[in-house]
Amino acid sequence: MNENEGAPAELRPALGAFAAVAVLGLPLGWVWSRLAPPEVVGVATNGALVPLLGESEHRFAALAMFILLGFATGVLAGIAVWMLRASRGPVVLLGAIAGSVVAGWLAMQLGEALAVRAYGDVLLAAAPGRTVARPPVLESSWVLLAAPFALALTYSAFVAWNGSDDLDRQLE
Repeated sequence: MNENEGAPAELRPALGAFAAVAVLGLPLGWVWSRLAPPEVVGVATNGALVPLLGESEHRFAALAMFILLGFATGVLAGIAVWMLRASRGPVVLLGAIAGSVVAGWLAMQLGEALAVRAYGDVLLAAAPGRTVARPPVLESSWVLLAAPFALALTYSAFVAWNGSDDLDRQLE
């Protein structure tokens, strides 16, 4: 048997795991855009947005909510990838981790776009002296690490608890 014959057999499930996990970013972004709280700001006479006392905590809440949603998605994806018994191994794990990075990026882009769409018109029509809701934003790209970390941790825990050299793969 040629040593390159096994590579395509391992790459197909890894690409499938990549694609399946990456698509999870779409519902994750939608859910975050619906759950993340907006920040209420005042409109100054020059049109500048001024944060109100106590409202800036919503910036942290939106960030923390994205991290928790990403962590939960990573755990569920790690369990789902582990359940693919015939294709267990490091190549599939790497594909799933790469997919979760893409899922986080998709969720960030879609979530912020949907939030701006929901609150953006209010900001444009705001008159000085009024208060308006500013759409939630993710001010750090470090949130993208939550899902891959949780996925890798979950999958690695299953590997550690398995104890079998072949990870109990059921080859067809």
